[in-house]
Amino acid sequence: MVDAEDVRRLALSLDGVEEIDSDGFDFRVAGKGFVWSYPERVPGRGRVLRTDIAVLYVGDEAEKQALLLGEPELFFCPPAYDGLPLVMVRLERVAPERLVELVTDAWRMRGEAG
Repeated sequence: MVDAEDVRRLALSLDGVEEIDSDGFDFRVAGKGFVWSYPERVPGRGRVLRTDIAVLYVGDEAEKQALLLGEPELFFCPPAYDGLPLVMVRLERVAPERLVELVTDAWRMRGEAG
């Protein structure tokens, strides 16, 4: 079980990461986002930043589908994100070691793509 502060500590421990000013969290490497707060669309209220859910860059559709199908209790993807290499992660269900793996992989892929 992890939270937004765990995401922040981990992201900022990685080389070349910048935090973007946000009501939640938003981290980039080489100018590209790799993990940020989920901007949930709420009818009548617009977008509400959810710091209990992280949007995570996963590289490609195959990895995205593997995560969504393999661990639906942990990952989900709303229709607005179809076709994008991103998944939503329920932070309260993530083990600390798994968070390190997920965020580090996203950081590495985004940093190498630059």
